[in-house]
Amino acid sequence: MKLFDSEMKIMELIWKNEPVNAKELSLLAQNDIGWNKNTTYTVIKKVIEKGYVKREDPNYICSSLISREEVSKNETKSLIDRLFGGSKKALFSALLEDEELTPDDIAALREMIEKR
Repeated sequence: MKLFDSEMKIMELIWKNEPVNAKELSLLAQNDIGWNKNTTYTVIKKVIEKGYVKREDPNYICSSLISREEVSKNETKSLIDRLFGGSKKALFSALLEDEELTPDDIAALREMIEKR
């Protein structure tokens, strides 16, 4: 499950507005992203071909077949694998190096870890 930036943009619009027809999507993409109709339709076609969106007639109604959470988990795993050799510890270490954490942040992180 790999989404390119353009595909992610169209998925965000679909998730926020589904079910939504392609014409509406093209108007939303024009207003939100600055895309023309052809660009929008090309990207819609790509996410349909990948199996992330289903299209129903009449009116080319688009609905997601994957959730934002699924994409987020997959993208996070891919990032960890690619940049940190699969090590979540290395990811957290890199994040903590550059981030100023408040006591509340630290407490929230501890609580998340303890719940696992």
